[in-house]
Amino acid sequence: MMNGPDLGSTAPSPAAQDEQAASGRDEKENNPFAEYMWMENEEDFNRQVEEELQEQEFLDRCFQEMLEEEDQDWFIPSRDLPQGVGQLQQQLNGLSVGDVHASEDILSKSNLNPDAKEFVPGVKY
Repeated sequence: MMNGPDLGSTAPSPAAQDEQAASGRDEKENNPFAEYMWMENEEDFNRQVEEELQEQEFLDRCFQEMLEEEDQDWFIPSRDLPQGVGQLQQQLNGLSVGDVHASEDILSKSNLNPDAKEFVPGVKY
């Protein structure tokens, strides 16, 4: 009986099979083509990838449109004002209010009485 053909081909017990599964053997070890199984459904895989790419492109377009709309809400003088208004703005920026010498010149040439009473509308003097 020891020399019989059944001795070398003993099937593993169910407990031994559970141990193999629990020992962390990958699907690759059981099936050498596991990493290529996606090719079995290549058309579905391609369709799924195309849908993901189209969705990403759609989201990018929406985001870009949102940024453009936001830019339109902001007031940017160089973009939103006519050309002549920009020149006027530059001229206004060049003016100063606190020029002491110019105000003294105006006062020296003035005909107004500095000692006059303050004008109040509707009051007769």
